[in-house]
Amino acid sequence: MRKEIDLKSWNRKEHFEFFSKFEEPFYGMSLKIDCTGAYQRSKELDVSFFVYYLHQVATAVNQTRAFRYRIQENRVYEYEQIDISATILREDHTFGFSYIDYNKNLKVFKENVGKEIHRVKNGSGLFPEKMGSNVIHFSANPWIDFTSLSHARSFSMEDSSPKISVGKMTTQGSHRSMPLSVHVHHALVDGYDIGLFVDKLQALMQ
Repeated sequence: MRKEIDLKSWNRKEHFEFFSKFEEPFYGMSLKIDCTGAYQRSKELDVSFFVYYLHQVATAVNQTRAFRYRIQENRVYEYEQIDISATILREDHTFGFSYIDYNKNLKVFKENVGKEIHRVKNGSGLFPEKMGSNVIHFSANPWIDFTSLSHARSFSMEDSSPKISVGKMTTQGSHRSMPLSVHVHHALVDGYDIGLFVDKLQALMQ
């Protein structure tokens, strides 16, 4: 489900018109997220840490209005629900894109993730059958404690989906943290909105 934003009355009308003309309208930030509590809860719930933090990321996205905006044919829509297109690594070190339906219920979400992991790992294609704009593009890089990150992008393709990545979890005493990278389309999302998202995610991860 989606609804169209009335650009004439939208308080970001000028911002949208300005930034949507850029050759590269995406910008990003990288920071550290405290994941001490999230890691412990994933163990208590017998859920993989990947599934647990992916659920928290998706929950924070769905709770942040600007992250649910998408541009389609020069119109802006707000989606009721945002799902996840995450990269899934295969045994041969290639990967496939997934389409994971978001669900507020962690148990249901875990099942959705499991089905997509099984599909990707037992296949060879790059793309899932189900695709759409109402997703975030997500990737995990558990080998690298990065401090910045960039993305490959095709400027000829219509794309306004946020791109969120996490890196290697590191431990200092009893404290655990991992890097987070967020890239968004400036015609839709400002720094204030990234701040809202990060605050929501950090609250869910503590």
